[in-house]
Amino acid sequence: MAVKMTFTFDETTVVRLNRVAARLSKPKSEIVREAIRDYEARSDRLSEAERLRMLRAIDEIMKKPPTRSQAEVDRELRDLRASRRQGWRRSSDLK
Repeated sequence: MAVKMTFTFDETTVVRLNRVAARLSKPKSEIVREAIRDYEARSDRLSEAERLRMLRAIDEIMKKPPTRSQAEVDRELRDLRASRRQGWRRSSDLK
């Protein structure tokens, strides 16, 4: 079901819309729908500013000294892997 809407575009956008519609031989409304679909698909990606902020946070974390020895980390990973191979059980299931 189509819904009729009214938008106001600046002159540059109108020229671009007309040019793309003519080049692709498509109605302007279809060009706008496709543009909105494309924009929505990209909108869940990180912006450059967000990406850089997250990279800085990781850099800060990496600068901090480890809080546990490598042997402790290896032991925890070994225990986790073993528990996953056995399946997850609640302690109440073992009684």
